[in-house]
Amino acid sequence: MLELIKTMILDFQESDLEIGVPRRQRVQSVARKATILVGVRRSGKSTLLAQRIHELIETGVSRQNILYLNFFDDRLHGMNAESLRLIAEAYFALFPEKKGAEQVHCFFDEIQMVEGWEPFVDRMMRTEKCEVYLTGSSARMLSKEIATQMRGRALSWEVFPFSFREFLDSRGLDVVGELSTKGRLRVQKAFAEFWETGGFPEVAAQPSPKGGFGDALPENLRVKTHQEYFHATLFRDLIERHDIPHPRAVSDLAHRLLSNAASLYTINSLTGYLKSLGHSVPKSAVSDYLLWFEDAYFLFSVRMFDASIARSLVNPKKIYSIDHALARSVSPGILLNTGHLLENLVFVALRRQDSSIHYYKTKSGKEVDFIVSPRGGSRRLVQVCESLADPETRRREVVALEEAMREQKLSSGVIVTRSEDETINVDAGEIRVLPAWRYLLEIDPAG
Repeated sequence: MLELIKTMILDFQESDLEIGVPRRQRVQSVARKATILVGVRRSGKSTLLAQRIHELIETGVSRQNILYLNFFDDRLHGMNAESLRLIAEAYFALFPEKKGAEQVHCFFDEIQMVEGWEPFVDRMMRTEKCEVYLTGSSARMLSKEIATQMRGRALSWEVFPFSFREFLDSRGLDVVGELSTKGRLRVQKAFAEFWETGGFPEVAAQPSPKGGFGDALPENLRVKTHQEYFHATLFRDLIERHDIPHPRAVSDLAHRLLSNAASLYTINSLTGYLKSLGHSVPKSAVSDYLLWFEDAYFLFSVRMFDASIARSLVNPKKIYSIDHALARSVSPGILLNTGHLLENLVFVALRRQDSSIHYYKTKSGKEVDFIVSPRGGSRRLVQVCESLADPETRRREVVALEEAMREQKLSSGVIVTRSEDETINVDAGEIRVLPAWRYLLEIDPAG
């Protein structure tokens, strides 16, 4: 194993860096703390590491001062917590002059593959002169448990697929300030493409032969790639990681949830659905599956907003996919409607900014899609509707949002649509109707 690790370290020294589209991800490293990047697989965590390595090299750091290992490499699958000590041994055997004299920048990709990795990283931070970056596809890496095991020597950051603004970056469109008519048309065209491709970097932005990035994958390859992501996440991040005894039940449940993105569910209804397919899975197992979906950043459950946690927990929840286009690629087309996909797209944009997202029910039972309660900020109400062209739809959406504004003592609300742009004055205040492309840019400002 020692010689293998030496070989992998040296292989990296001679490899070309693939830095991809520069991300707008707000990641800040802090001295004497490991930087942890967590998110769904294929969201760009490894590319962010490569971009950081590129920055170091550009500032004059020697390639020999960079230690990189990817724990998804099948050659390391036999590694355990005890054998992790061989990493430092291998590196300093190759570069003995670095030990204690020069800072070493350590990059460990998908380290959660090795059970019990935390003490190793903690020891590296305490005993070696090093800076440590880690990636993983488990939300547990954000938990207080990790911070405790590493004695507070870690800061975690979530990584999502491309935001719309990052998608624009991949197309060479830097949108700042007011747009001209031509600029607006280019952004609208880009949004139509983003609507089809979603945000996974490999799907959305293919390298161009002339340098930079060009078109997204063709539709047939996009669908196959999304389906590959689905199966890889399902089997490697759920079934294998948790040793699930009923893999077909998990697969059927995942398909059901993706096909009903932005819809309400209960544990009872999902358990009944699996039973109808012949799966004898208890409710407790279904609850576990949902937690594990979220742990893998694959599916997200959203509770109803209520001052009482108990009431919030017993009410139906809503389910959202990490990527609206992935949901469409994996699900039978007849089950998904475009209004739900738009709501899913908006959810991911909001979730990228803050995890304090609920859906809202007024006292009379009307529903508003999102109420966002950021720490240290004011609450926001967001309704999503594909179009307000139908008078009955318009009345329903406006009445529900105004009622929620009044109950929450808010003077403004937003309705996100595919294309409409107007302001509606109501007794409770002002409702801004925005096309999705404008809203996505507004909540993700340039800079």
